[in-house]
Amino acid sequence: MSKDPVCGMDVQEEGAPSFEYQGTTYYFCCDACKKSFSESPEKYVNQEGHSGHEHHHHGHDHHHH
Repeated sequence: MSKDPVCGMDVQEEGAPSFEYQGTTYYFCCDACKKSFSESPEKYVNQEGHSGHEHHHHGHDHHHH
């Protein structure tokens, strides 16, 4: 189980969209989160906790079934 660095959801790695950045593979709940991350990974990486972190909602809810 990984945590989506964009929305913070727990993600099952198998079959999930993924993106490698600086030698680490990140997993995402959906392609929209992966796209947000791939466009500006530094925004989501190297942060201690989530202080000052803005959540950018990308038009879908995170209630996957």
